[in-house]
Amino acid sequence: MNFKAITLGLAVASVATLSLAKPVAYQIDPTHTATVFSWNHFGFSTPSANFTDIQGTINIDNEKPANSSVNVTIPLSSINSNVPALDKEFQQEAWFNAAKYPNITFKSTKVETKDKKHFKITGDLTVKGITKPVVLDAVLNKQAVHPMSKLPTIGFNATTSFDRSAFGIGAYVPNVGDKITVNITTEASVPATK
Repeated sequence: MNFKAITLGLAVASVATLSLAKPVAYQIDPTHTATVFSWNHFGFSTPSANFTDIQGTINIDNEKPANSSVNVTIPLSSINSNVPALDKEFQQEAWFNAAKYPNITFKSTKVETKDKKHFKITGDLTVKGITKPVVLDAVLNKQAVHPMSKLPTIGFNATTSFDRSAFGIGAYVPNVGDKITVNITTEASVPATK
């Protein structure tokens, strides 16, 4: 086999490998992930609460970011407003009705690239059994091998907002604001192989 044949064979093999490449699955790390949501309280203050247990996968395709995706589950049992009575109230039927709908979910339907660090992630948000589209404005913080875990890791910040009444949570509107603002920060890693 001559040099040209070898070169051609390597080129074909490279193209085939690229075409078969799949998105890499990063598992969300709940200990380095926060989903903080805030609202207006009678015009006097802007309280916030956080979900402390975020579960899910971020699939990343660096070659074709539009093929990337996000799939997240948030147990309502992990809500934390730093006010125990309010956390208990949030579980009730007038709010999240956690007994019937124990989880919030988000599944992306489209990823748009603005540049190498900024993305718009459209997806279906399901709260209290109601599904509506929302758009996350996401910023890639870093993608590298984590210096502590030694695992491939990725980190994002993201923001979105929506009206809670659209999801059947209209208690005390308009005195307690309808508009919810959400700020997300997350780290996710490729699981270690056994």
